[in-house]
Parts: sequence; structure tokens; C-alpha cells
Amino acid sequence: MKVRVLGTLLGTAALAVPLLSAPAHGADTGRTAPPRTGFESSNGARWTTQPEEQDFLRAVDGASARTTLTTIGTTKEGRPVQLVRIAERPRTTSTVLLICSQHGNEPAGREACLSRVRDLAYATDRKTRDFLRGTTVLVVPTANPDGRAANTRGNSDGVDINRDHIALATAEGRAMAAVLRDRKPDLVYDLHEYGSTPKVYDKDLFDLWPRNLNTDPHLHAESQKLSDRYVRPTAHASGFTTGTYGIWTDPVTGEPTQQVAGDGQERILRNASGIKHSAGLLIESRVDALTEAEQKDEALNQRRRVASHLTSLDGALRYAAERRVPLALATTHARLAGFADRGPVYLGGADNDPAEPSEILADPPCRYVLTKDQIADVRDELALHGVAFKSTASGAHVPLRQSQRALIPLLLDSRATYPLTKGKSDTHC
Repeated sequence: MKVRVLGTLLGTAALAVPLLSAPAHGADTGRTAPPRTGFESSNGARWTTQPEEQDFLRAVDGASARTTLTTIGTTKEGRPVQLVRIAERPRTTSTVLLICSQHGNEPAGREACLSRVRDLAYATDRKTRDFLRGTTVLVVPTANPDGRAANTRGNSDGVDINRDHIALATAEGRAMAAVLRDRKPDLVYDLHEYGSTPKVYDKDLFDLWPRNLNTDPHLHAESQKLSDRYVRPTAHASGFTTGTYGIWTDPVTGEPTQQVAGDGQERILRNASGIKHSAGLLIESRVDALTEAEQKDEALNQRRRVASHLTSLDGALRYAAERRVPLALATTHARLAGFADRGPVYLGGADNDPAEPSEILADPPCRYVLTKDQIADVRDELALHGVAFKSTASGAHVPLRQSQRALIPLLLDSRATYPLTKGKSDTHC
């Protein structure tokens, strides 16, 4: 078996890359051949099963010293939510987090993630190893294991996990929040699939950066660079078309005509991670068959969907390699900015939808005051969000002068759209 090494990380042309006939990473790969996913073994005829995924990840973890496999949560039905860490060193300059298959009926991104986990673990070329000396790659291969088992969008309770990054009501959402808090990724890359509308909304790939207005401007700019200069050009070089997620266009002029998704809603991962000081991108591959041949051959359709994700993912990893230092500087600046306790906080709006005056806290309170019952209800969620608070005899105080300053009003202000609880604003600290 031959393993394709990361094309755009190693060279300039996507997918035009050298092949490895066998792993050769000194003592940490042993003598075994690299494992294959169920998708690869069937040539795209079926998706990798969850038992196959577990065997695959265990094989990769056991073969490479640069990988670590941990369980970060357990679903209601008892399935593990797992995290793979890939790096040459215990500490690196930056961290990339791949979140795959939040929606269980969108499996193509998961297959791309599994393949790239293996490729990064087994790669022997100098450029990839140099990349992994400076960058840690974290991967959640299946963020919604129960949904994947049932082939449903939501989890076993029918909850859309990608709408749970504020409330943290699900085990899956809580697991990802803990990763964001503890690993502090500089980049969050979220892989999905979508159903097209012919002529007005039917690109091979759509992407979208954090639109929430509380995203640090430097990280907003980095996220757009990721899309404009890396992911989209890499996809185009491989013959895939791209567009902006949620925007319908006129089939003749190409001008935007309607917005059907993609606002600044804070409970969506790409926005939540932006508010929490990570650059990021949502990427969506087209599910629908492109040709008559794909209609007749499901494997052909599935291979195209996975190939488009693999290509876009290579663009994202090349961005992480080339923009490692500027990205780390941007995230560090964003994480420290909250301690200055200056500037507005936005309860609504987006980068393409200016906030109404009623949605802007031009002069936010210095803290929120919670009762004993309130802090008892939201203590765990605040901790998972990385929000510090001070317990008092009557409840708790949550100061805004901290790294998660912009997030706190979204969690506690009475005017927020998705508050955990409605705290009392205090302007006299």
C-alpha cells in the first residue's frame, strides 16, 4: 500500500505529491504497513465503520511516537469522543484543531481527517517533520459518534451539536469546549457537508470564517487569509469550485442574492472559537451527485466528496505551516486583550450585518453578579468556557477583566440571545 504525503505542505501542486511505499520513521513506526480506513479499503464504496475507526486509530497510535490518542468524552450511548494529538515535540509554537463530523450524516470530512491523521503520523519527509516540530495538530475524528452510528444530523437526543457551543448541554459539546479551553488552538477547522440548490448554491466546497463581531480583528483577518489565500486556491488547483457558505448567487452575474445561513450566531463552533481567540474556518463539501456517472456510482460520488475535503485540508495545513508565527502572535494578542477591559461587546450582528444600537454594549459592566442558585446552575459551564469567577457569601461575581471578556456578556447578560443565566450587571466595582 502507498500513502500520499501532504501535497501542499511539501510542494505547490495539490495532490501532485510523492508516494511512500512504506513507513520509515526510525524506531517509532515499527515494521507494520500503514493502516487503511474502511473507506479506502472499499475504494469509497462505504464509509468507515466505528469499530474500524477504533482499530485504525489504535494502529496509528501504536505505530508512531508522534501521536497520542485520548478519550475526551463519552456519549449518552457510551461511545468515546476521541482526540488525536500529532507533534514531534511536547510543546510547539502553534496548535491546529480539526473537528470532524459534528453532524453524523456528514461523513466525508471524517474520512479526510482519518486519512490525514495517518499521513501525518507516518510521514518521513523533512518538511512535514519540520512542520510538526513547530505545530501541534489535534484531531477529533468523530465529534458526534452517536449521530454517525445512526447517520443522523443530531446526537442520540436529536441535539444539533453545532448549536451547543454556548449552552454546553451535550457531552459532545462539553468535550469540545474542554479542548478549546485546555489546548488553546490557534486555528479551528470544522469539516461539514451540505445539500446544494442547483445554479444558485452548488459549489464543490463552501467555506466561512467567524462572522461574530466579538472576534478579534487580527484573527478575523487571519481566518479570511486562510480561505482566500490557501484553502480556495488549493481547491481550484485541483479542479474544485468554491464559494461562501450561506450565500446564494445569481447564476448569470455571480452576485449575491440571498443569505440563507452564515450569520454571527455565537453558539456555532466557528463563531464560538473565534470569540475564544482562535482563527477558524467552516468547510462544507457538496453531497449531491455532480454527474450522471456519480448518480449511477455512489462510490464515485463519495470519493469526490472526500477528495475535495482532503484538498482543502491540505491548504489549511499549508497555511498553518507558512503563517505559524503571525497566527500565534494574533492569538496571543487576542487572549491578552480582555485584561485591558476596554471596548464594546456585541450581542448581535455579524461582519456582513452591522449590529443594531440595542445589540451593542458600548460601555459594558465591570462584572456580573450571580445568586447562589444561579452559580450552582452554571458553575460547570463557566469553567468549561474558561471563565473565571469569585464565589461570595450570596453567590458569585464574574469580572469582565479576563481573557474571555467578550464571551461573558453572551453567557450572562439579560439581553443576550442564548444566555446561560441572566446575571445582574454591576458598573460599580
